[in-house]
Amino acid sequence: MGIPQDFALGANYPNPFNPETTIGYQLPATVQVRLEIYDVLGQKVRTLVQQVEPAGYHSAVWDGRDDAGQALAGGIYLYRLQAEQFSEVRRLLLLK
Repeated sequence: MGIPQDFALGANYPNPFNPETTIGYQLPATVQVRLEIYDVLGQKVRTLVQQVEPAGYHSAVWDGRDDAGQALAGGIYLYRLQAEQFSEVRRLLLLK
């Protein structure tokens, strides 16, 4: 596949999901990455990735739990990827 030319945040799969979903993203360079989950009120509920990652294709799995390990209620959540000046937000649906 090689190294991607642009930053990108993919759609999670499966969506809707229960009990877990995979979020894919691509990085054209080695950068500090933050991938977080937010509720519809904009409150951060989980940090999936917060580290420097090399250029390439990556993925993270979310199990529907918050940072404290508590299962979250079903509903719409947002996930945001931040890497350098790139930032993108997408929606996902957790079914209970």
